[in-house]
Amino acid sequence: MMMIFEERIWVLFKHKWQHTLTYWSVFFSFGLCIAFLGPTILDLRCQTHSTLQQITWVFFSQQFLLLIGSCLGGLLKRTQLYSLTSLFLSTLLISLVFAFIPLCNNVAMLAVAMAIAGTAMGVIDTIANLQLVKLYQKDSAVFLQVLHFFIGLGALVSPLVADPFLADDNCVKNGTETSSNLHHLRNSLAGKGTVLHNVSHYNLHTQGMVTTNISYAFWIMALINLTVPVAVCVLMYRERMFPCLSYSPRLLEPDPRASRTHPETSPADTDQDHRDMFNCCNRSNLQDRPPSFFILHGLGGAVLFITDGIIGSFAGFVYTYAVSSPLSLHHKTAGCLPSVFWASITAGRLASIYLSYRYTAVKLLSVSLGGVVIVQSMLLMLHSSTVFLFLGTCLLGLCISSVFPCMLALTEDILDYKGCATTVLVTSASTGEMVLQVLVGLVINSQGSYSFPLSGMIAAFIGFSFFLLFLYCRHVYRNYHTDPSKTSP
Repeated sequence: MMMIFEERIWVLFKHKWQHTLTYWSVFFSFGLCIAFLGPTILDLRCQTHSTLQQITWVFFSQQFLLLIGSCLGGLLKRTQLYSLTSLFLSTLLISLVFAFIPLCNNVAMLAVAMAIAGTAMGVIDTIANLQLVKLYQKDSAVFLQVLHFFIGLGALVSPLVADPFLADDNCVKNGTETSSNLHHLRNSLAGKGTVLHNVSHYNLHTQGMVTTNISYAFWIMALINLTVPVAVCVLMYRERMFPCLSYSPRLLEPDPRASRTHPETSPADTDQDHRDMFNCCNRSNLQDRPPSFFILHGLGGAVLFITDGIIGSFAGFVYTYAVSSPLSLHHKTAGCLPSVFWASITAGRLASIYLSYRYTAVKLLSVSLGGVVIVQSMLLMLHSSTVFLFLGTCLLGLCISSVFPCMLALTEDILDYKGCATTVLVTSASTGEMVLQVLVGLVINSQGSYSFPLSGMIAAFIGFSFFLLFLYCRHVYRNYHTDPSKTSP
């Protein structure tokens, strides 16, 4: 049985490999863009002659516009032409932003550039997930795992490209700060985001001769990322979306082998499906829906609001927690924690590629969310243990890594792949990542470092509770559809 399933997956991939690789590559672009800001923020501060309090607004502009872009992506999914055009423009914009950042000589220009990049990232996040779910439907779980693995891959490549060009000492020569202090600052800003008051007690000089080579890093990343819009453009050409260049046959022509597993192999059917997806939220299509239909959307979004919020807040504040009492780790040792966390998330998504076709999404989510609760509880109970902080960071990354793709595949499967769930879930995840970072930062600032593991444990329990409610609502929704007295013939 397992061999038959693997063969079907392979046949589907061979038939749709160019679409699949293109969607994977745009998520590499997403990861590349989301991870570079933390390590390079001090060099950008020098370049723009701004204070730390001013430069950290760039984080907010990126994340807030990422949320807006996620919503915008839901409006651009109407047809495959709209979707691929949006992906092409978004990935091209990211390359242009990378190339433009070295020219930003003040923080306002940099914030606008990052806002544009954030919008493009949000569009990519929604559309790439949506297209891959629509392409593979019930077999989408394994391909979604690979998709989110490419975020981690991009997030690992970006700091590696930037590292050789980072300033070793203060890049504004007027300053008197030591290299050690700057390393401490860089590590405290190296997460996925930060909170303004988290750096309010640092006062670095803004005037003087700027000595930084960070421009080369951004130009290199622009060139690396430029391959992605080229790949999208090639896919659009193969799908005959350029009226003057329509000589080659379309990629997704009917295939007899694939049609035995999926009926939607016809290009015409694919476009019609996308039109149906655009109409899935119309009032006429929602009139006869049971309450459980809407609750499933809300609970699925709530689970991802919590779990992506945990990822963002943990990556953003684990360094601050580690250098504070009672752990009081050296800043170089504590600086390894965000890297360990992101590396374990990437490794977990790589392992989930295999696990997702061995086990159902419900089983994977139950183990993953249960593991998050256990690890967060252990981090709280062993809050003074340096060894378990590193071990718990690794385990947390492994447990939480597969939640987003599994939750997305499960929700769309329950709701019959209409596409609205993807938009709701992606937007909820982006919102949670932004909101929980702010909330956790405020709690740490007012209550002390001990509140960091406590906040994580509370969030984990809330997320697991939402998941249990989701499973109950899934049972109710299925019973509604199997009850002949409640369904139309």
